[in-house]
Amino acid sequence: MNINSLVRENILKLQPYISFRDHNEFNTPTFLDANENPFGECNRYPDSTQKTLKNKLADLKNVSPKQIAVGNGSDELIDLIIKIFCEPKKDSILMMNPSFAMYGFYATINENKVLQINLDENFEIVKDDFLKITQENLPKVFFLCSPNNPTGNSTEDIEFYLQNFNGIVVVDEAYIEFSGKKSSLELLDQYPNLIVLQTFSKAWGIAGARVGMAYASEEIIKLINTVKAPYNVNVLSQELILNSLNENKLEENVNKILVERAWLQDQLKTIDCIEKVFPTDANFFLIKMKDVNKVYEKMLVQEILTSRRDPAISGCIRINIGNRQENEKLINLLQNVIL
Repeated sequence: MNINSLVRENILKLQPYISFRDHNEFNTPTFLDANENPFGECNRYPDSTQKTLKNKLADLKNVSPKQIAVGNGSDELIDLIIKIFCEPKKDSILMMNPSFAMYGFYATINENKVLQINLDENFEIVKDDFLKITQENLPKVFFLCSPNNPTGNSTEDIEFYLQNFNGIVVVDEAYIEFSGKKSSLELLDQYPNLIVLQTFSKAWGIAGARVGMAYASEEIIKLINTVKAPYNVNVLSQELILNSLNENKLEENVNKILVERAWLQDQLKTIDCIEKVFPTDANFFLIKMKDVNKVYEKMLVQEILTSRRDPAISGCIRINIGNRQENEKLINLLQNVIL
């Protein structure tokens, strides 16, 4: 596949912002080049290439640093991918329905059409529907969230979509660490049209730092680095992420969530106001309530904040796994809901 044939013409001609400082090596430099204030604790611009962070991630993920782009959250990377490949008022993206709303949000901002493929009763993609919509509409980018938000289930046979989509396939793995599934990172060398998104917001527990990663071919990463803002990830976030990578408490964090997920799932089975708890590979449950309005309002009164998905997903609320105290508060409330 010729990736350049998918890229907007103006992006191919675009020259990236180059920080002279970040693309050269110095021993004891005197910084008089960037109009910074020489006084202050955080007075210097961050490394615009995130070199140290990328090297650390490359070792962790067994990829080249040149296959990594770091963003101000995955949201920035989603926005950049659409800007690179989708011509405003002309091209379209494809996303699952239901799925993460920000794919459609950024496409709409960029004046791109948003095509949706409706999932079946088990929240799975119907392959014949996928083939039909892609052949008839020729979308440029397909956003495949796996495990999917807000449904919690993983997509099987991702290679089918890579092989049958004549464009860029973005596999969003924000929740992959909770699933026990293999990452699509292992497919990068086989499919030049693949981009894998991951984040430090979920399993790593560092949502406040706003750091996400795109893994792809060197060709695609070069395009992302050309379009991104020069200093898109700040110094404090880079330092926090590097410290977390050095401590490497990922497995510990995930195991805590998995223990709470199993406990919460057992408790939810005993609740009368719950009609169905959908299976999940993520750190949340999609739950169908017998009277969603009443249950949701009672939770709000007790300041238990959840994500209401009704009416888009009839009768459903998405509830993420908290700590034991938070989970017990939720269960105690639900046990006392009388319909």
